[in-house]
Amino acid sequence: MGDPAAVFLAYDIRGLVPEHLDTELARLVGGAFTRLVRRREPDTGRIILGRDMRESGVELAGAFADGITAEGLDVVDLGLVSTDMLYFASGHLNVPGAVFTASHNPAGYNGIKLCLSAARPVGADSGLAEMQADLDAPDTGGEATGTTTTLDLLDAFADHVRSFVDATTLAPLKVVADTANGMGGLVVPAVFDGLPLDLEVMYADLDGTFPNHPADPLQPDNLVALQERVLATGADIGLAFDGDADRVFLVDEKARPVSGSLTTALVASTVLSHQPGATVIHNLICSRSVPEAIAEHGGRAVRSRVGHSYIKELMATEGAAFAGEHSGHYYFADNYRADSGLIAALFVLEALSTSDGTLSDLLAPFDRYAASGEINFSVDDPAAAAERVSLAYAATGSQDTLDGLTVDMGTWWFNLRPSNTEPLLRLNLEAAGADACTARLAEVSALITQ
Repeated sequence: MGDPAAVFLAYDIRGLVPEHLDTELARLVGGAFTRLVRRREPDTGRIILGRDMRESGVELAGAFADGITAEGLDVVDLGLVSTDMLYFASGHLNVPGAVFTASHNPAGYNGIKLCLSAARPVGADSGLAEMQADLDAPDTGGEATGTTTTLDLLDAFADHVRSFVDATTLAPLKVVADTANGMGGLVVPAVFDGLPLDLEVMYADLDGTFPNHPADPLQPDNLVALQERVLATGADIGLAFDGDADRVFLVDEKARPVSGSLTTALVASTVLSHQPGATVIHNLICSRSVPEAIAEHGGRAVRSRVGHSYIKELMATEGAAFAGEHSGHYYFADNYRADSGLIAALFVLEALSTSDGTLSDLLAPFDRYAASGEINFSVDDPAAAAERVSLAYAATGSQDTLDGLTVDMGTWWFNLRPSNTEPLLRLNLEAAGADACTARLAEVSALITQ
């Protein structure tokens, strides 16, 4: 059997196939998830299931479905889906769901993202740890065996995404989308169909071996082909999707990558133009320009831990209309509080269509600070290193431990968080200008590696 300890992570299940995740373990996880659903939602009779384009997904999803039906619940097989399409289906049908995907990881990986009815999150603290402890429990379905049916929700999903903007406000912008042979190749053309936009899709073929480049737009090398195409075609914007197409990163008309923080600020301002005074959540590694932009556009900014399960729960308690993460996840209350890169992309295209300038013009007011980007440090004792950094700034800056260590020094700040799976510390630092950012980065890095 695979290795449960290796694949049960903070927000999902993910690992190498078959070393960490194989069909036997997938079947056990299907049973454990079904038992979790029975405990949380005893009236639920079915679970929706989808998968991305990875070849291993067919057998793994089949084994997972066997685990569900052995427990007596029915499976609704959606086939090939993006992760945000699975969340839409969960909300639309009000049933729990699972999608087999390893997101941006290399071809040898696969995994499972799970949700309860209405796309409610399942993370380590909200079900995954409980499932891991329950893997070896006997089936509780009795003699009844569930059935499997199929359902195609692509058109319904596309209609839902398009409903977030007024199509009559969209200008005939030239849009290049790099879907990296991931699920964007299925959902992006479906959503853009009928919109007054000039769309070109790069690497649209669904291919889980990723023959052109990895489906990880966080890495600059994976944006090069899109940047070249934006310049070659004179496009107004480039969109880069990850493997399961739930995240999007922007490239402006000058082929410059746009950070998730700037995108969050722009989408927040657009959402607030539709919903004045709304609450908007941002995670704590977003640029300081994000809460500033929210306040300037009449919204209420709420700071959050990193991670979708925390953000979705906070959206519910705070009644937030929108939430954004620096990592390219964007959440919408009217999308069952789930994240969707496609919805975020349409909000950006609406803002660009109704402005008088380019995307870089539109973003310029939010581009106020210099950031280090996320830097990983391999350390023998992450807790000791973080404590050493905390002591160094204890007398001169304000600190909090909402998620790792955040130190605010007034004109600059940083967050230092431990990895959930490796002996790593992740540093994000921001300062007023590039020189100050470089200097402060060297200062904090020296303390971490001391």
